[in-house]
Amino acid sequence: MAGAEGLSPSALAGDLSAAIVQARSDAREDPFGNPVLRVTLWLTRKMDRGEVTLADTAALIRQLGRAALADRAARVAAYVGLERDESEAYAALARRVADEASASAQPFEAYGAALARVRFAAVFTAHPTFGMSRVVAHALAELASNEGEAAALMATDLSFRPDAAITLQDEFEQARFAVRHARDAIDRLNAAFLAEARARWPQRWRELRPRALQLASWVGCDTDGRTDIGWWDTLRYRLESKRGQFFRLLEKLPGAPATAEVKALVEAAHAAVERQLALCPALNSQPAIEPLQAFSLALVGERKAAMPDASKLLAALDKAIVLAEDEATAEALILARAGVIAHGVSIALPHFRLNASQLHNAMRGVISLDEEPAQPAQRRAFLAAVNQALARVKPTPVDFGALAVERASAARMMMMVAQIVKHVDGSRPVRFLIAETETGYTLLSALYLARRFGIADLVEISPLFETSDALEQGPRIIDEALRSPHWRDYLKRHGRLCVQFGYSDSGRYIGQVAATFWVERLRSRILDLLQRYGLTDIELVIFDTHGESAGRGAHPDSLSDRLAYLDPEWPRRAFAKAGVKVTRETSFQGSDGYLLFGTRGLAGATVARIAEAVFADAAAGADDPIYAEPDFATEFFQTVREEMTHLVDDPGYAALIGTFGPSLLDKTGSRPAARQSDAGGPTVIRHPRELRAIPNNAILQQLGWLANSVHGIGQAAARAPDLFASMRESSERFGRAYRLAAHAMANSDLDVLRAYLDTLDAGSWFDRARRTEKEGRRDELLAVAETLARLDLAPSLRRLFWRFASDRLKLKEAAGEPPAMPVRLVALHTLRLSLLHRIWLSATHIPDFRPHAGVTRELLLERILRLDMTGALALLGEIFPLNPDPALGLDFGEPAGPREGGAYATFHRDVVEPMRECFALLREVSGAIQHEIGAFG
Repeated sequence: MAGAEGLSPSALAGDLSAAIVQARSDAREDPFGNPVLRVTLWLTRKMDRGEVTLADTAALIRQLGRAALADRAARVAAYVGLERDESEAYAALARRVADEASASAQPFEAYGAALARVRFAAVFTAHPTFGMSRVVAHALAELASNEGEAAALMATDLSFRPDAAITLQDEFEQARFAVRHARDAIDRLNAAFLAEARARWPQRWRELRPRALQLASWVGCDTDGRTDIGWWDTLRYRLESKRGQFFRLLEKLPGAPATAEVKALVEAAHAAVERQLALCPALNSQPAIEPLQAFSLALVGERKAAMPDASKLLAALDKAIVLAEDEATAEALILARAGVIAHGVSIALPHFRLNASQLHNAMRGVISLDEEPAQPAQRRAFLAAVNQALARVKPTPVDFGALAVERASAARMMMMVAQIVKHVDGSRPVRFLIAETETGYTLLSALYLARRFGIADLVEISPLFETSDALEQGPRIIDEALRSPHWRDYLKRHGRLCVQFGYSDSGRYIGQVAATFWVERLRSRILDLLQRYGLTDIELVIFDTHGESAGRGAHPDSLSDRLAYLDPEWPRRAFAKAGVKVTRETSFQGSDGYLLFGTRGLAGATVARIAEAVFADAAAGADDPIYAEPDFATEFFQTVREEMTHLVDDPGYAALIGTFGPSLLDKTGSRPAARQSDAGGPTVIRHPRELRAIPNNAILQQLGWLANSVHGIGQAAARAPDLFASMRESSERFGRAYRLAAHAMANSDLDVLRAYLDTLDAGSWFDRARRTEKEGRRDELLAVAETLARLDLAPSLRRLFWRFASDRLKLKEAAGEPPAMPVRLVALHTLRLSLLHRIWLSATHIPDFRPHAGVTRELLLERILRLDMTGALALLGEIFPLNPDPALGLDFGEPAGPREGGAYATFHRDVVEPMRECFALLREVSGAIQHEIGAFG
């Protein structure tokens, strides 16, 4: 391979790309070689000879990362359809809705009803996917929109790593920024609906109350798996949301006389909220009872002044709309009213989330049974007991003193919700999401607590189905709840059933393409249950929780495809035929999800695509052939599921993602990567299930094999290759699912994966040691090999590779040559591997030392091989301190004798600092890879 001519980043990038292309070509004649490791070795030798320095490597990473960022910006623009004119899209949609209403006997009433029903909610969550800094996130959004100073930012030395410390407040501020753009876009959509009505019904258009689209957020309200959010923190964020709504109203309303009463009302409420916030304890603090008492008194004492619900405001807006003397003022007031009808006195509605186990713990004082409620032998006993408890429960008054001393997290959350709807915003019911729901007892327990604290009519209880068992048992879980007259009465009073489907966990357990099949199956079973219990007159709210990557359920083709993937045509028709109204909800997670609302243009295009999807005719379109072949569909997706189940339990899979995978990632959120319990502290990861879905998926991205999106498809296709090929072409539903997998295949490469696995194989290092000619290198290689041999990872990883390769070969037989990983992405992997190898080789120069805090040199080397560099570098600083003598440099009145303070300076310069710098660059590569793929995790 030719050497680099010059050290400019572009020249290095060109040479590296050429080397990869050549190595891939040569691999066709040499099936025993690995082109990725070959290029990695080529890079390593250039580094050894000083032809490529760490500064050159850093510049090359920036070059490749900036190119990836620019391409991602173009993909984002295309994804949301930014090239389409927003105003025309809104106007066309309004015309279509009005045309459909014109077929009714009462066209205006039909038009108003079509707009008044909530059809979709965008939910902004704080999942730990804040993989890029706020500066980069804004630059990416502006670059996609061709706005602002993005080009100038791209020319700077941007880091691709996330912000160093991401707090809950950072997440809230980023969500608020996206929500503001989304609210503005919804206003523009509603303005188009009003304009169409004004043209057709000029005497009645002011009557419209559009709220087809809503916004919600669970930032600051999600305590599933975390214990670091105090109830006062959540109250602060709800007050912040309230302040945001009032500020927005004051900002948007014109200065016309008709708005005076509304403005005075909002200004007074805004001032009261400011006074309440001034007494809220600091975030992440553990306040004494006295500050909590002062805050509580402000909430209670200022309750009426701060406007605890929207009724008074809506009455004032109704009056102002009648009094408005011109259409512009009337429109502004109608849009303000629409925003208040949809969101109350909050800028976005709250979603609270906790874990089923937290609910079960809270019920132990009520239900005197010791076993687990999900155990088959105990289910009936628990269900009978909770129904008896529901029959006798009486409302208990809630006050902030009781909230301050409550220890059970579920009871504390329900009490907090009671105080929020009483003192902050009781305009609309609060969503209460329950993760890991595996029995109807869980839902009835939540209802018990809601009744106990007197807020059953203001809480929407929703199970989350995401695990393999939950997707399988979902119908039984809902059936168990529906058998209870208390639950049926609760649903009838609310007029809706809320359910949540999780694509992240389900995808990693049973495979992403299989997850969509099981979720669709569960939707159909829910319809059957509603019909069986005579509840087709209630609304079904389906909240699809997914990430922004293919591996976590976001279809990569377009936002329109993403929405269609989550809400397939066949069940949509079935619900429409049965007369069941469905409200769709979708999550937008972290900086990747907020990106789609990052500018006015992006938010406008995103809202347009959402509105087009939810106003689409459910009866339109041809029959999909996949539904005529139920046996094929069931067998195909069941095979994928079985293959993924075997994979998750494969020891090699745990070794793949657990050896150094977590260390490839920076912290990307305020919550821990491992779950916390009420007892506190992270758990030790021994199995993929003990790692959160987001880092699990992110590690697969970083290792070049998106297993949860691609694995098992080959085995499934091989069972009926002809029908598989036919469905890919003729079935829109099956074809869309396969395209998601194909996208993941394009970002996966067996040679890249094999390079990482061989890096963990002592045999590879022994082979290098046999053939090296570089002076001193053999001892380094042998030291790495011996350390890896002690870890003994190779046998299980080798079997894991055979599993992956076999499935890929079967898919190749059924579907042809899979798409190749882009050269630039391969280049980033080779850079990462060369940096990783350099760290390991440098670590062999750590001198022997006496055990330090139970750590020996051998154990320290193992930690470095696992890339636990933060801890390892800190230990090296303690064991080999740069300045161990506190008297060094001080004047003690006499001439100073010889000191040994600089004894380790050379070691730090030649070993420690290069390892530190290499690790920082390795993490920069991780950031660049997320832009190549298009999402973190």
